[in-house]
Amino acid sequence: MRIIADTGRCVGAGQCVLAEPTAFDQDEQDGTVVVLTEHVAGEALTRTRQAVQLCPSGALSLAED
Repeated sequence: MRIIADTGRCVGAGQCVLAEPTAFDQDEQDGTVVVLTEHVAGEALTRTRQAVQLCPSGALSLAED
């Protein structure tokens, strides 16, 4: 699966980083999401799905490769 992040919608809550720190980080200046790895699978995919659901602004989504 491929991670899609809309940084324009991101409010910098950081829930994605807490859910899956190997896939997400936050920009040091404005706190918006930074995608560390575009494609996820296995256990990381499970945690990434949780991060997508937890995102309060709906800035994250997943797409089939």
